[in-house]
Amino acid sequence: MKAMILAAGFGKRMRPLTEVTPKPLLMVAGKPLLQHHIERLAAAGITELVINTSWLAEQIEDYFGDGSDFGVSISWSREAQPLETGGGVARALPMLGTEPFLLINGDVWTDFPIHHIGTKTLEQDQDAWLLLVNNPEHNPKGDFGLSVQLVSFEGSPCFTFSGISLMRPQLFASYQSNNPGQQAFRWLDVMTAAIDKGRVAGELYSGQWWDVGTVERYHQLNDQLNSQLNQH
Repeated sequence: MKAMILAAGFGKRMRPLTEVTPKPLLMVAGKPLLQHHIERLAAAGITELVINTSWLAEQIEDYFGDGSDFGVSISWSREAQPLETGGGVARALPMLGTEPFLLINGDVWTDFPIHHIGTKTLEQDQDAWLLLVNNPEHNPKGDFGLSVQLVSFEGSPCFTFSGISLMRPQLFASYQSNNPGQQAFRWLDVMTAAIDKGRVAGELYSGQWWDVGTVERYHQLNDQLNSQLNQH
């Protein structure tokens, strides 16, 4: 299984930290945020990675290179301007192949056991699988309902999308062919029809999960992880 990590955003909500350092290279518990993902994937035996970049792309690509120092093989998909999640994945499809792939937002941190996904397969009637988490303070209403491992837009309670999913590349390819010329589009634009058709499975994870989207949450995560390290 291949994995794609999304690392192309501007990190506007993280300024001034991200004015000279791209968000994926911000240090979290002594190593860049992106390195946590790469090491977890390598430990789970997922070693063929595609990473998209845009803002301060050279810094990220220079730091990780071809991935060999981290036990993985990295293909870089550079975007002149960020294409949002859907457009970024669509642009990288030639590198991802035709099999379902793991998609990870580069700006989340979690202790979810990635190897659990490496053993997953999508059923024939499934286009995607989403990892959901309990709603954090900054997203109290959640994103999706979850009933009998099926994701929906209705349903109560609603949970928050973790930024980790297993996706069929055909979802993005067919969206592209139906919307020719549209380069930048959202992940949700691609997913809506599949969710409405009941073709998206889901699972709830109640362990640690952080959306490292603001300076405040970034410092909170660092404080928590550093205190855990000190306890060990």
